[in-house]
Amino acid sequence: MASPHKKHAAPGDRSRKTGLARALSKLGYCSRAQAGELIRAGRVRLNGAVRKDPETPVRLGRDQIAVDGAAVGAAKKLYLLLNKPRGIVTTASDEQGRDTVYSCLHGNLPWVAPVGRLDKASEGLLLLTNDSEWAARVLAPETHLDKTYHVQIRGVADARLLQALAAGVATDDGDFLSVKRARVLRGGERNTWLEILLDEGKNRQIRRIFEQLGIAVLRLIRVAIGPVVLGGLPKGAFRPLSGSEKQALDQALKQ
Repeated sequence: MASPHKKHAAPGDRSRKTGLARALSKLGYCSRAQAGELIRAGRVRLNGAVRKDPETPVRLGRDQIAVDGAAVGAAKKLYLLLNKPRGIVTTASDEQGRDTVYSCLHGNLPWVAPVGRLDKASEGLLLLTNDSEWAARVLAPETHLDKTYHVQIRGVADARLLQALAAGVATDDGDFLSVKRARVLRGGERNTWLEILLDEGKNRQIRRIFEQLGIAVLRLIRVAIGPVVLGGLPKGAFRPLSGSEKQALDQALKQ
């Protein structure tokens, strides 16, 4: 029988262990992939000893981690909103030498990572943060966080197209894709702007739907994630989330 005086670890207990690479990511130092490279290169010490296994257990808040001899502490949490331009990729580096979203960042910023992706041809609102746990909550499928896009397509949108978007399409690779809501913003004789709302985040979801319907997407701009809107932020510019925006987004994640 267990002793009634024995203490059990609470979810946030400092005695809980995590892998060394994940610990560096949770502290906001770098990504887990980058941490793994640093560790395998012998540049990371745990309590004074070099560790080359990224899965070495760490007790955050108790163990001492150093990279290249410099102690690593928890970085101040940073939440950024970027208006991603068309033509750049959402990665830290690119094997083909293309510009990345990091080319838009400047100033004395800590390491931050994109929260999800926008493909090279897509534009608009992209969140970046060094708070990996918060980013995971934003991306979690079960949150069903609404994401709003303005999409320019070739052709005139009619009621049948809007119904087809809501009903969803089966793709050639066996996936099923649909939108939560779609409406016409404005149209002309050749092109139409639509507002499309998604509450899931499958890869290239909107483009794949229109490909299946045989319709060309001319522009795709994400204008909102939950209650956070892009607004008039210039293309290629970034800013911190305001306190009220962060609070509203956190509240949306709880619903």
